[in-house]
Amino acid sequence: MNFLTIVLIALGLAMDAFAVSLSSGVMIKEKRVKHALIFGACFGLFQFAMPVLGWLLGTTFAGYITSFDHWIAFSLLLFIGVKMLVEALRKKKDGEPPDGTKSILRPGNMLLLGLATSIDALAVGVSFAVMDQNVWISSAVIGAVAFILSAAGIFIGERLGKAFGKAAGIFGGLVLIAIGVKILLEHLLA
Repeated sequence: MNFLTIVLIALGLAMDAFAVSLSSGVMIKEKRVKHALIFGACFGLFQFAMPVLGWLLGTTFAGYITSFDHWIAFSLLLFIGVKMLVEALRKKKDGEPPDGTKSILRPGNMLLLGLATSIDALAVGVSFAVMDQNVWISSAVIGAVAFILSAAGIFIGERLGKAFGKAAGIFGGLVLIAIGVKILLEHLLA
């Protein structure tokens, strides 16, 4: 597999992480550089680690993993998406929607989002084992692309949040739910 193919795979895998970062950026009201780095690091690390894990598992457990991975991703994204919707609809005393920064950045939420957006990368890692692909270089490219797109998503989402306020928060939660439904339907209809 050549480098361009790996970059294209990385871009495809990073789209869910980008969308989650974009919708999360809507809720973040402060310190966006710090939070962009946190999201980039979290999603980049998961996108790096999951192909390595998939490669290690190889083809031995491939059928077992792919039989339920879509349910895990769907459940995690649905859970976080509903939490974002509730947060966006909740009002502070002054009538403004609350700052969702603290709830989004809770370690548990970040781990769930990182896992949910990188499950497809696990399957890619299994394919690396089958094709005898260099998993370390490929995973590094996948992680780097996810880092860049996730960090950018926070900045773009933050601007959208300022421009559209509460509606952007609602949209962000709906995007996460839609990504979960998309992953579930892709696997159920395949």
